[in-house]
Amino acid sequence: MFKRQLGTSGLEVSSIGLGCMGLSHAYGPAVEKQAGIALIRAAVECGVTFFDTAEAYGPFANEELVGEALAPVRDKVVIATKFGFDIDLKTGERRGGVNSRREHIKAVAEAALKRLRTDVIDLFYQHRVDPAVPIEDVAGAVKDLIHEGKVRHFGLSEAGAQTIRRAHAVQPVTAVQSEYSLWWREPEKEILATLEELAIGFVPFSPLGAGFLTGAMNATTTFDRSDFRASVPRFAPEALKANLALVELLRDVASRKRATPAQIALAWLLAQNPWIVPIPGTTKLARLEENLGAADVALTAADLEAIDAAAAKFVPTGARLPEAAMKMTGL
Repeated sequence: MFKRQLGTSGLEVSSIGLGCMGLSHAYGPAVEKQAGIALIRAAVECGVTFFDTAEAYGPFANEELVGEALAPVRDKVVIATKFGFDIDLKTGERRGGVNSRREHIKAVAEAALKRLRTDVIDLFYQHRVDPAVPIEDVAGAVKDLIHEGKVRHFGLSEAGAQTIRRAHAVQPVTAVQSEYSLWWREPEKEILATLEELAIGFVPFSPLGAGFLTGAMNATTTFDRSDFRASVPRFAPEALKANLALVELLRDVASRKRATPAQIALAWLLAQNPWIVPIPGTTKLARLEENLGAADVALTAADLEAIDAAAAKFVPTGARLPEAAMKMTGL
């Protein structure tokens, strides 16, 4: 597995990380604990050094799973987790909305350290921007945690360009995490240029479009009620049918490159900038190995031009999130 640096922060990670959310949260019933541990440890054996989790995934269950799985190799991996939702730290009750008050951030950090079985959080993201708390105060709180040795790096998730700039002026931002793929290219409008200017790394989540770009779905695909995709407009039957044109594009390129649609989608992301590190998630070992194989797929300049030319004719159908969830992003 190749290595990449997130910006100029000195934080070096595998060129493809593992998004761990789906092992515990959002994609239907959680996997059995030992199966989740086995998958995470298999990723380590394959060369993955970058693992993404959050208090909200469960809540708490995913951090606990990641902490147990990585405890034997803690000094060899980078763990990213997040704060920012309004969750009762004792009961796990979701109170709704966001909470990035200084005292809450510090309490979340202390709780995460215990669940992750570590004495320092490598990368601590604000999960969603809190409109009630100035981003300067948020950055200051994380800066304090860094000075205390409890956090190494500060990150933002789904933040807009001006929010990134204001936070970075108080505490350098190491990485920004937002959705980015051939299916959702919004970060290209303003975010990527901002990150390049400020030398901040970019960590695309849902780099495979929540599974859509793997080619495993069709117009008749349905989702369990506990799967968040069941309520997402772009996964509605008619939208799925319309969006399949993008998957066919990936299939065409994959057949020429002796790869899979998922590998082409990830290789395309890796080719955009050397400071981009996607974090696809999966619950299956075969899919893990397939995803990591994208690091070995070389797309030429001609390949990239052809993909972009074909993709430019594609107009995505359906919103990427329900309306209420979109309002919680800072984009």
